[in-house]
Amino acid sequence: MTDRLPIKMLHDRVLVKEPRDEGERRSSGGILIPATASVAKRLIWAEVLAVGNHVRAVEVGDRVLFSPDDHHEVEIAGDQYLLLRERDLHAVAAERNDANTGLYL
Repeated sequence: MTDRLPIKMLHDRVLVKEPRDEGERRSSGGILIPATASVAKRLIWAEVLAVGNHVRAVEVGDRVLFSPDDHHEVEIAGDQYLLLRERDLHAVAAERNDANTGLYL
């Protein structure tokens, strides 16, 4: 994406690309779930492609967890992307998270 069009996100915005898993998938218990099945209130993982200058906890390349209700869709050069606010993210998956859990015991 960035090879075709340079994008600078503003403020606390995060641009992500949701992986489009076509077809069937399996639950952790081995149950086959058809592609036509709809799961209500299911959170989604996506890859971060760009972040605004006020984003503190997320970096490009991270995977973030968010609700499908808290985003805006945008089309750039024929590809679909999602635009989120940092406060709408529920979790960040990144290698740098190994060193510090953020828990105080």
